[in-house]
Amino acid sequence: MNFIVWLIFGALAGWVASMLAGTNSRMGWPMNIVVGILGAFLGGFIFSLITGVDFNAGFNIGSFIVAVVGALILLAIIRMVDSRA
Repeated sequence: MNFIVWLIFGALAGWVASMLAGTNSRMGWPMNIVVGILGAFLGGFIFSLITGVDFNAGFNIGSFIVAVVGALILLAIIRMVDSRA
């Protein structure tokens, strides 16, 4: 059951990030899930580097914001690598 919750959390974070980045029309729900989950890991890693504190992820608004910011950074990297994005 926890796996399904992580998929939903990742999908929501990826969807919000894709709407903010303007890439929602090109991305489907599977890509939103992937971007959201990878963005959450990236956001947590960057948060830990900046603050020096290990990021303790949970299902709360702070974790959601970190996941969305990480997904936005990931989408920016994808745009830089792929000239079509």
